[in-house]
Amino acid sequence: MTRVAAAQLAAGTDVAENLDACLRMIDTAAEAGAELVVLPEFCNHLSWYDDRAHARRMACTPGDSFLTAIAERAAAHEIYVKIGVTLAREDGRTTATSLLFGPDGDLLGESDKQILMGAENDHLDRGVDDSPVIDTPLGRIGMYACMEGVINEVTRSLTLRGAQLLLNSLNSFATDEASLHIPVRAAENRVWVVAANKVGPLLPDAQLPAIAERLGVPPDRLHGAGESQIVAPDGTCVAMGPATGEAIVIADIDISSADDKFREDGTDIIAARRPELYEKLDTGPRERLAGPGAPAISAAIATASGREIRELATAGVDLIVLPELAEIPIPEVLHALTGTSGYVVTTVRDGAVHEGLLLHASGIVGRQRQLHRTARHPWLTLLGDELTVFELPWGRMALVIGDDSIFPETFRLAAVADVDVVAVPFTPAESWELRLGLPERAAENRLNIVAAGSAPHGLTGEIYALSPDFTLWTAWSGPFTGVISHPEVTALPPGALAVRATIRPAQAVNRTVSRGTDLVAGRPLRPLDTLTSRTH
Repeated sequence: MTRVAAAQLAAGTDVAENLDACLRMIDTAAEAGAELVVLPEFCNHLSWYDDRAHARRMACTPGDSFLTAIAERAAAHEIYVKIGVTLAREDGRTTATSLLFGPDGDLLGESDKQILMGAENDHLDRGVDDSPVIDTPLGRIGMYACMEGVINEVTRSLTLRGAQLLLNSLNSFATDEASLHIPVRAAENRVWVVAANKVGPLLPDAQLPAIAERLGVPPDRLHGAGESQIVAPDGTCVAMGPATGEAIVIADIDISSADDKFREDGTDIIAARRPELYEKLDTGPRERLAGPGAPAISAAIATASGREIRELATAGVDLIVLPELAEIPIPEVLHALTGTSGYVVTTVRDGAVHEGLLLHASGIVGRQRQLHRTARHPWLTLLGDELTVFELPWGRMALVIGDDSIFPETFRLAAVADVDVVAVPFTPAESWELRLGLPERAAENRLNIVAAGSAPHGLTGEIYALSPDFTLWTAWSGPFTGVISHPEVTALPPGALAVRATIRPAQAVNRTVSRGTDLVAGRPLRPLDTLTSRTH
């Protein structure tokens, strides 16, 4: 077992005070017996500057007094230290950089942040290289920072290149970092994640009230959200810090357990990937080309009952999703849709094919084969070769069927194809799939998702609708709660045969999570080389 720690702290504009806080937290982690400690992002200075020249003046330089002190403290305690700082590079770039110091004080690796958030784009330069995987006596370590964890490519690339333990340094006010974006990276990749977030103001004290008023948010919502945590490969949080206040989070973990990539049904979630399908992620358009869909439609998940389908369709529900392999004859579904404009999605087995069907009163109007082989369906040997987009009166839709739902790349393909709504007829096998996986697919891609599944007790599933309240850079209809991209979730009530909700196809157009930061167009290039490679 290895004892690891996440340190949450406040860092302002006084570099000396910031250094003292970092050293104090390293000391505290070492006193608790930690062999590795992760510090937050931008430990040297707030990520708020007058201009690029100011950012460069305040940045660290290799071997300066700030970084030397961190290295010396790591050596004094014989502890691994991961820290996030801004770094003034000799080539003129100023980067947001993660540094890993070893127990002898040597710099073992560095990683420049590849996707910047908001004002960071004004003052810093994006990383141009993929983050390294660092082989250490503790295990194989990968590093990333904050916004790099709000999308899937950076952590996926690290996993494909062998990382067992991912270290995330954050500088975030978003409350859905801790509830969604941090733990999902562990679960979807079967790795350990140690994440350290800031607390305290993320903007200069003197300017904070005016900035908060201009944005229309309470000043305390512009504080670091804390809740630093350590997450197991199944997505379980084994230790978490408070939402406010300096803290050290400690856990004893078995890093080697991240080598087990098998789902409960026996599927190796890494080996089952199909890199040849993901090439469009690298070669597809960067910006959205399709126009918006309808402002709002009605969607539902339901049991495979002609009566339920009929009641929903005649009540004006536009999209009804049934569980995969629903035991209802297709003619019965079509009959239930007679005289309505609704669509139904389900799946069927046809020999060695698992196929999704898009049904309308006029008949079968769309087909989608499952794209990935998994152990749950040993008979499935004939796979689809692309994700199809269906143009419907209210927007662009894709079908993600069966176990295609566990692969983040599937939904990324939908986003690159400008899909607005994804129907997911599936069977969730592990708790993280509904709790973390599908909400994240909606959040990181700006997709409305309607997911219906089978469970031992009957129907299961949820509807994930895109909120019109998206980041601080759009007009909000309600008070800012600290949620940055988490979708609105409508869960199926216990024992219910159906549930409906409003989803918003038009909201899929807005992918700008912060000024200058597009969740899809801004996907980093270097990790895509790994995601589309057949060698991993």
